[in-house]
Amino acid sequence: MNHGVKESTFRKRAAAALKDKGLRAAMRASTDMFAVKRAQGLAGLPLDEWRDHASGVRLHVLDNLPELLDRFSARATSAGAVVHRAKDAQTARETVADLLRDRGVERIVKSKSMVTEEIHLNPHIEALGMEVVETDLGEYIVQLAQEPPSHILAPAIHKTRFDVGRLFAEKLGVPYSDDPTVLTAIARRALREKFLAAQAGISGANFAIAETGSLVIFTNEGNGRMATTLPRLHIAVLTIEKLLPSWRELPAFTRLLPRSASGQSLSSYLSVITGTRKPGENTGASELHIVLLDNGRTEILAGEFREILKCIRCSACLNVCPVYRLVGGHAYASTYSGPMGIVLTALLDGLKPATEILDATTLCGACSDACPVRVPLVALLRKLREHRALEGFGSSVERAGMGFFGTVTGSPVMFECARAAMRLGWPLLKALPGNEAMGRLPRPDEVTLGKRLK
Repeated sequence: MNHGVKESTFRKRAAAALKDKGLRAAMRASTDMFAVKRAQGLAGLPLDEWRDHASGVRLHVLDNLPELLDRFSARATSAGAVVHRAKDAQTARETVADLLRDRGVERIVKSKSMVTEEIHLNPHIEALGMEVVETDLGEYIVQLAQEPPSHILAPAIHKTRFDVGRLFAEKLGVPYSDDPTVLTAIARRALREKFLAAQAGISGANFAIAETGSLVIFTNEGNGRMATTLPRLHIAVLTIEKLLPSWRELPAFTRLLPRSASGQSLSSYLSVITGTRKPGENTGASELHIVLLDNGRTEILAGEFREILKCIRCSACLNVCPVYRLVGGHAYASTYSGPMGIVLTALLDGLKPATEILDATTLCGACSDACPVRVPLVALLRKLREHRALEGFGSSVERAGMGFFGTVTGSPVMFECARAAMRLGWPLLKALPGNEAMGRLPRPDEVTLGKRLK
């Protein structure tokens, strides 16, 4: 799942991000806007009641997932779709590639999909000589820039309009403009040609309804409908936990997901796809294939971190996380960033490769408070850190330091001596070269808390 950014550690990438004034400005403006709109969108509503209900629905899905998957597959097949089960990323990639290759497809349009980022679908398809174009505006921007998405909802959140203007001028050969209206029109003209020429469309899905075998897609741009209805072949890739039992459960998520993500009362487009185009219908794919991807979810479901699978990818936890808000998504060097991304990356990639991003959280609890389906993110992050320590994936310096700290704090005499030594040696510690973090810490107080309480 990792995007291959391994030339530096998270701390170095984060430090570089903090020095990037343009990135900081873009992140601050976007996450502040999301926070304000979310607060406005949820004001006066029974949020706790909605969250409890949505959490209960998602837990019911996890408790009954095999049965719901079988039901969805049967109903989708009855509606004209072909359902494929993919155990891992390689199987999913090969399934999609085989479908495209067998039908002689050369040109593909894609709607925004994080799971296809997870399995690195685009590079696989392109290596076979096919053209695949991202049609979500944010995804289109990062594709032109040859970058991975930096955010679940807003892939190009890290770029300003000036960045996009320069990018379009360079890649599309158009006059430079930093007017958002002009930039949107440029992208629309370029993408319209791709839509009309596409032989296949690829999408994800926000939810899948087991009762009818339907796919439910939330978008704020018309590209989602264009990619799923104009080409004769539509391939939908989604992970197995995206199911809902029936239509009765969907309204709870149509209320919560948009409001949690961007503060909207409803996404601009709510699309439902049930099977293939029917006689008399003017739009819709004549061939629909649905790839249900496991890729480690079954193992997660059976373990102590199963509640991460309740996540509905709204990005609320990213928008409130003090670390993500400062450094952006690319610092995590993974498909998923922010609090939910740390947990999911560690579970899908393994603790060893994800060790460093477990430090990309303050454990402040803002993410758990914001989650619309009550994923206990702070508890999961703490558990992962415990596993990291128990399995020996932390650095040797960290293990030695924590061992020493435990010894000192376990002895009142040693602790008092260390406190006195620290107060006297603090100026020397701050003066050591390469000690930027120490330099930002406050000086130890002359009067201890114990003395203040006496």
